[in-house]
Amino acid sequence: MADSTPLLSHCDKPAEPKRPPRSLDETIEGCIGDFGWWQFLQAILVSLAWVFDAQQTFISVFTDAEPSWHCTQGGDESVCNSLSNICELPKNSWSWDWPSQTSIISEWGLECAPSFITGLPASAFFMGCLAGGLALATLADSTLGRKNMLLFSCLMMSFSSIFTVFSPNIWIYSVLRFINGFGRATVGTCALVLSTELVGKRWRGQVGVVGFFCFTLGFLSLPVMAYVNRGSSWRTLYLWISVPTILYCILVHFLVHESPRWLFVRGRKEEAVLTLKSMAQANQSPITMSFSNVLIEQESWNVDIYSSIKILLNKRWAAKRLAAVMVGGFGIGMVYYGMPLGLGNLSVNLYLGVTLNALSELPASLITFFLIGKMKRKDSLLGFTILSGVCSVLCVVVGMVSPSLQIAMELISFFSACSAFNMSLIYTLELFPTCVRNSAISMVRQALVFGGVFSPLLVAAGRTNNFISFGVFGLVIGICGLPLVGLPETRGGTICDTMDEEEHKQNEKAAAAIATLA
Repeated sequence: MADSTPLLSHCDKPAEPKRPPRSLDETIEGCIGDFGWWQFLQAILVSLAWVFDAQQTFISVFTDAEPSWHCTQGGDESVCNSLSNICELPKNSWSWDWPSQTSIISEWGLECAPSFITGLPASAFFMGCLAGGLALATLADSTLGRKNMLLFSCLMMSFSSIFTVFSPNIWIYSVLRFINGFGRATVGTCALVLSTELVGKRWRGQVGVVGFFCFTLGFLSLPVMAYVNRGSSWRTLYLWISVPTILYCILVHFLVHESPRWLFVRGRKEEAVLTLKSMAQANQSPITMSFSNVLIEQESWNVDIYSSIKILLNKRWAAKRLAAVMVGGFGIGMVYYGMPLGLGNLSVNLYLGVTLNALSELPASLITFFLIGKMKRKDSLLGFTILSGVCSVLCVVVGMVSPSLQIAMELISFFSACSAFNMSLIYTLELFPTCVRNSAISMVRQALVFGGVFSPLLVAAGRTNNFISFGVFGLVIGICGLPLVGLPETRGGTICDTMDEEEHKQNEKAAAAIATLA
């Protein structure tokens, strides 16, 4: 159905011959180009949200770590030594290497608490991410939009971190971590979708990878901040990552536009036109085209807040795609979130280990960035999951022979999981149309996070046997990658805006395939 949006007065061309309806993609790119400087700056600014996302995700590696300790001079050496169980020693025979406030373990005397208690804050964070993703997943597609949802999530994440500074015990601390995870759940999804919808289809893959670079930057900043504050309270680290997030939200509010694609699909055509005019002026490319023959297919469903998920589940092809990428995401998430948490079980300095893991995200993002146009999505995703699984299992085997080989296998496994993480989001973005894209990516991210919920438990159990952690990680990610085999390849394809359009494209491909066979 053609769009009935009135023509812009300065866009009309007299006696222009009638043209066939244009797609929304062609219209937006015709107005603002596929990648101008203003689009580039906005995409970068939106992608910076991933920095704070990474910091909130992995901060517990330092704040919840068990500090090193030493035997005091007054202790009996026959009773206290470096191999002793700290819980079986008299209190006056040992002491922490740093002030007690450097970690929640030492400040609240949790060194002998059950692993369920010490791992509760990290698990609560991931459970909050899961709950927040389910509760907030469709708001960016339905009522709030991409930009407002990003602002809401970042502010909720920031203020909950500030309140975390005043936690009196581990129970309040865990509740606040749950709230923090609840707010954080949609940050990456909204940043990814908004940044890619602000540019042309030629640059969507590269712009999507910019967010992964920013996530790496946030991850890499954590060991630096933790090392600078290594003698200070763990509460200081939360302040360092929460205050800049508020400043970031102010910049986004004033400098970033809402997605014109989302505005068009939601029927807010006047706002979409104003947004395109503003972006075109910033790119110094004034609009010279009419909006009267834009083809915007309207969905045949009544939209409510959870309609996106209902649509995905009611359509067989959409449910099949969603199930496959979510199963794969579960395995990827277990390894991706579990590997950094498990570094304390390996014979490596914690600051060095986290730094190496963060640095391994950089080549993963670089490979995705430079080869995204050449890499087949499905085959690459399958390859990365298999490689990660094999190296994770080898991490257990070679650990009995060489600690150096063990950390090497851990880094390769984590690098592969990072690459699979990046590719899974890009792949999902291309598998689903605009009307449900944000919801689909949110569901996949929840599957990633759901895998992360089990990671702290496996890491705690793996302190005595690494196979329970790294071995299980490898088996799960390898098996969960198998359902991806049945999905279509999306490289170089056109991104659709509606479910009807996607079905029409599938029918055309099926007809073409039948004609070829005939």
